Amino acid sequence: MKTKSIKQSVTLNARPETIYELIMDSKKHSEFTGSKASMSKKVNGKFNVFDGYCHGYNIELAENKKIVQAWHFAEEGWPDDHFSICTFLFEEKEGKTRLSFNQSGIPEHKVEDLKSGWKEFYWEPMRAYLANK
Repeated sequence: MKTKSIKQSVTLNARPETIYELIMDSKKHSEFTGSKASMSKKVNGKFNVFDGYCHGYNIELAENKKIVQAWHFAEEGWPDDHFSICTFLFEEKEGKTRLSFNQSGIPEHKVEDLKSGWKEFYWEPMRAYLANK
């Protein structure tokens, strides 16, 4: 299977610890996405987000700095045993967070959908959630 990668970067109006918690805290993750999320805060711990649409496990966690996770998407044509690797890097800039995101190992035919999906279902809802806090 041919795979590709996505690289995205977004600046969010909050400090890195706030953004880290949005992703890693089950309750906050559920609040900003509007769907059920269960997120382990331990290396090798499992997660399940978007009511089971995505699941995986934590590979590396550096609090407020870096999250590396293996993600599986319930998508047509996505092999049952295949995980892509998502890396979230947090850098503070003047009280805001520069979030650099990389997802590798994406089945080639799903790259465009996921590119827009991260923006629509993660970055924009994060911005809206933070604007209302």
